[in-house]
Amino acid sequence: MLLIKNAADLDRWLGKERLAGRSIGFVPTLGALHAGHISLIDISKKATDLTVCSIFVNPTQFNDPKDFQKYPVTIEKDMSLLEGSGTHVLFLPSVEELYPGGIKGLENYELGYLETILEGQYRPGHFQGVCQVMRRLLDRVRPDHLFMGQKDYQQCMVVRRLMDLMGSGTVFHTCPIVREADGLAMSSRNLRLTSAQRTKATAIFRALSKLKEDWEASDGKGGAENAPALTDPAKVLLAAQDFKVDYVEIADAVTLEPLRKFNREQRTVALVAAFMGEVRLIDNMLLENH
Repeated sequence: MLLIKNAADLDRWLGKERLAGRSIGFVPTLGALHAGHISLIDISKKATDLTVCSIFVNPTQFNDPKDFQKYPVTIEKDMSLLEGSGTHVLFLPSVEELYPGGIKGLENYELGYLETILEGQYRPGHFQGVCQVMRRLLDRVRPDHLFMGQKDYQQCMVVRRLMDLMGSGTVFHTCPIVREADGLAMSSRNLRLTSAQRTKATAIFRALSKLKEDWEASDGKGGAENAPALTDPAKVLLAAQDFKVDYVEIADAVTLEPLRKFNREQRTVALVAAFMGEVRLIDNMLLENH
């Protein structure tokens, strides 16, 4: 595995590979890697000739400075995992490399309603930061294919929007959530949970599973007035395990707009965000139509 820290070296190396006709897959990460990240590497390796992974804890996407300071950094372990997975290149830029002019007064992107609902509502400025770093990474890697995980459902939609604004020809792939044996979605933030909190955290998966079960048992018809019958029990289950709930929502799986009216013809997703102590966890589950 090659370790590259500056964009000029990355561009030279990838340029030679492109001239040789090799396709490039890209997996951007914040580090603190786990099996979910490695699943993205595996998917990329099957779909492309070369896989580039980046590790960069982007300061502009943390609306809470304390969250940025506490984000887990495990670079030695990460490099070992990537090498073992057969990753071809690790791009490990510094803040100065990606933001040579500093992180103040950066560009803004027209994201529409996507930055006003759900994660956008509870984490103001977060998606602008996501776009700022992804624009820089995409410009430097120029991949043929981009691979990101479904756990960050809204973020995937935001990055798709960014790529449309860029006129990017990169093919975007949303990849399945990888879960622990007890159902908890793999996340770098899980490292910050105490043993007791980690046990309670499985309530997110159980809440989503119950919501999905209730959805499938219903006739699948109704409107906003019917949604609480599905989302309220999930909130109660989470609160009983000491979660502080930001939201439990049912939304259109394509547009992410909260459903005012729903039916079996619609692709639908249930989404959750909640705090376990100081650690904010998110998850989602597609709801089956019959």
